[in-house]
Amino acid sequence: MYKVYGDYRSGNCYKVKLMLHLLDQPYEWVPIDILKGETGEEAFLAKNPNGKIPVLELDDGTCLWESNAILNFLADSSAFLPTEPRLRTQVLQWQFFEQYSHEPYVAVARFIQLYQGMPAERLDEYQVCQARGHKALRVMEKQLEQTPYLVGDAYSIADIALYAYTHVADEGGFDLSPYPAIQAWLARVASHPRHVTMLG
Repeated sequence: MYKVYGDYRSGNCYKVKLMLHLLDQPYEWVPIDILKGETGEEAFLAKNPNGKIPVLELDDGTCLWESNAILNFLADSSAFLPTEPRLRTQVLQWQFFEQYSHEPYVAVARFIQLYQGMPAERLDEYQVCQARGHKALRVMEKQLEQTPYLVGDAYSIADIALYAYTHVADEGGFDLSPYPAIQAWLARVASHPRHVTMLG
């Protein structure tokens, strides 16, 4: 059985949890508290020397880290990862977009507002996150006006990667009302029969 080291409130950890539920794959959840510095402890660093969650531990003790890499591992040979090269590349395209253009702003704004209570010394950074986060949301909106999912007609790990922080973007001060296509997509993703919520 897989072990997942993570924090239920983390969108990156939620990606792995959601993927495992969609695949109906049993797992053991090992809670890690980042605010208490548990990712810097020696035992954790032995699993991920980069000191970040999530970590997926396989039966043989091998540890995989980086949430989108874990998604690719879990989704291999499933309906959530296309085999056709162009579609598979588009999945990767959205995963790179999530890590470079979406998560650094939507997730960080959420951390500043929800976890830290908007400290004065981070207000300028928060405003930058708002501007760049909305830019990312506009990119998603444009795509989702054309297709039901980020890569055409099929629910894939591209959607899981971007759903994780988009569905809680309001916790970072993002108003999603100007993005009707995103709102419809969020509902579509959540309607999957094996869907699980972040804290569920």
